[in-house]
Amino acid sequence: MNLKSVKHELQTILSGKSGNSHDAIIQAIAHHLRTGQRTGSVAETEHTNRTEEKARLLAFAKENELFYDKIDEHNYISEGAEQKVYIKDEQFVLKLNDAIYYASWEDYFLNLLLHNYFFADTAYQLLGFYENGQTLYAVVKQPFVQADSLTDLAQVKAFLTNNGFENTRNHDYYHPELGLILEDLHDENVLTHQDMLYFIDTVFYLDPKVFWD
Repeated sequence: MNLKSVKHELQTILSGKSGNSHDAIIQAIAHHLRTGQRTGSVAETEHTNRTEEKARLLAFAKENELFYDKIDEHNYISEGAEQKVYIKDEQFVLKLNDAIYYASWEDYFLNLLLHNYFFADTAYQLLGFYENGQTLYAVVKQPFVQADSLTDLAQVKAFLTNNGFENTRNHDYYHPELGLILEDLHDENVLTHQDMLYFIDTVFYLDPKVFWD
């Protein structure tokens, strides 16, 4: 793997200059929100423009008819701190995410682009936005993966290590050449089906000084 080429490709995707069809609307929104600020590994403090970002997202959604109101509560299956999950059909799930893990909405959308690059078999497709009270959610569609065995976290570690990621602690990893942090890869976020690993929930952050160098 030519890491210099990979890094350039990732920079191009996150800058909105290339990508697959799933990425186009995500790139457009990230570009709309771009302020020039980049985050580190953990969103310890919220960006001062979080409220402004929400207003800009709502305006963008209205202008581009991106409000999604087809959420059927009967299809609810689970939720975590950051998202709610619904069955869409036999092939896909819907995930509603309020970007709580990220210092900004822009960082959340960059995470989606990184996930789609590294884990195309579980790529996210942004369908729009959903409001529930004062909370704004991004609605994404993702292939449904039915686990048929418990995930061996040693295999997850081996897979990531072989691809240049270093285990920093517990289920968190860092790629020193690419400047990427990948966190929270426990056995509910990486599923196993027919002896294959499927990364269904990833939390990517940029190490900006390394990534954009």
